[in-house]
Amino acid sequence: MVVIRLARGGSKARPFYHIVVADKRSRRDGRFIERIGFYNPIARGNDVPLNIAQDRLTYWLGVGAQPSETVARLIKQAPKVVPAEAAAA
Repeated sequence: MVVIRLARGGSKARPFYHIVVADKRSRRDGRFIERIGFYNPIARGNDVPLNIAQDRLTYWLGVGAQPSETVARLIKQAPKVVPAEAAAA
């Protein structure tokens, strides 16, 4: 089964997470299929705390990838990108 989950990066006491699509059997920080975004829980000032490629997220959810509980919560928080043709109407 394919899942969308967080892979930890950063250094000790300064976590940074990549939002990745991976096989459920692979390790947390191991092999992944595609990196579709990032989450920075300690973002300050002008730093972007969350970025998800909406087109790739839609694709992977469409082909059956299951988001983890944390990623599902982050998807709800992510700013929605309005398509250009919808914004022009």
